[in-house]
Amino acid sequence: MSTKTATRAAAPKPELEPRAMAALAKHPANAGLTAADKLRLYRDMVRIRRFEERSVQVYQKGKIGGFLHLYIGQEAVAVGAVSLLGEHDHIITAYRDHGHALAVGMSMNECMAELAGKVTGCSKGKGGSMHFFAPDKKYWGGHGIVGGQIPLGAGLAYALKYKGLKGCCIAFMGDGAVNQGAVHEAYNLAALWNLPVIFVIENNKYSMGTSQERSSAGEPLAKRADGYDMAWDMGNGNILYEVREKIAAAMKRAHEESKPTLLEIFTYRYRGHSMSDPDQTYRDKQEIADYRENKDPITLFQKCLQAEGVLDDATLAKIDEEARAEAEASAKFADDSPFPQPEAILQDIYFEEDNRTDQSNVKGRMFFGDSV
Repeated sequence: MSTKTATRAAAPKPELEPRAMAALAKHPANAGLTAADKLRLYRDMVRIRRFEERSVQVYQKGKIGGFLHLYIGQEAVAVGAVSLLGEHDHIITAYRDHGHALAVGMSMNECMAELAGKVTGCSKGKGGSMHFFAPDKKYWGGHGIVGGQIPLGAGLAYALKYKGLKGCCIAFMGDGAVNQGAVHEAYNLAALWNLPVIFVIENNKYSMGTSQERSSAGEPLAKRADGYDMAWDMGNGNILYEVREKIAAAMKRAHEESKPTLLEIFTYRYRGHSMSDPDQTYRDKQEIADYRENKDPITLFQKCLQAEGVLDDATLAKIDEEARAEAEASAKFADDSPFPQPEAILQDIYFEEDNRTDQSNVKGRMFFGDSV
């Protein structure tokens, strides 16, 4: 078996010079973006950042139970990838899922309410931080088991191929998931069956709290795709234009050749693995400060758009003000929403939802909206 392997890029630099950024802007994946498109991408990143910051305050007030995994610092990865989704493209991710959820168009209200365990949440208050879902937006969660979503992503791709639909599934994982057996089983089947799936490693360097150098043998992680004759590549997750370029190439392979790709996107999380992680033992404050000052994805895209003449100071301030207000309103919405009633624990059971007797031809409707 032989598979065309993606171009091997050197490990990406944290930030790019203006000329390099301008070249990325002219790439086919980005050249068609209008000024309005670019502002929307910037706005989406800012909205994620402000939502996450507001959720920290809600958590600290004891209004969020369980875990809270923040996406602060990784915004360009989700926004860049999601912005390329077409009619038959799907995404699935792990428990650091808030950014992907907002990027696909979920509202801050339903997301904040879910964090607070309220019935108005996207999963009716039963999922919490790790289990955001929006099947109507082809967003399949939000999964708490490390690496558990990757075989499901391969399954979504299999369903697309089985149905003859020209689409793909982007399956996100963190660098801590790459050593899970289920991940490698999914790689194997995707390559063996030529499935239109894009495996994206959001490499934020520290997994749950152990550096990649101490936890995973071999660099880059994407090189493991060679063992499955699978195409692979790497990208700079701080540069939105580059994320779009890498995802676009992988999507083309999936759509036109029905073949998988493994992408390793280098990114960084500013906060701990979760809110219960003090983040004081495995990296120093200077490293985080350096990323914030020199490599922040929002700041870099802001400077890019200012250089392009797309973003001015007034628009910059307006976008930030609106995002903060929306996040504040979502916190109030969550406060004002009721908790689920006790009897709700017996509702929304998968088998019953898929086999209702009061509707016809609904078997399998939770997956692709029609009978399987």
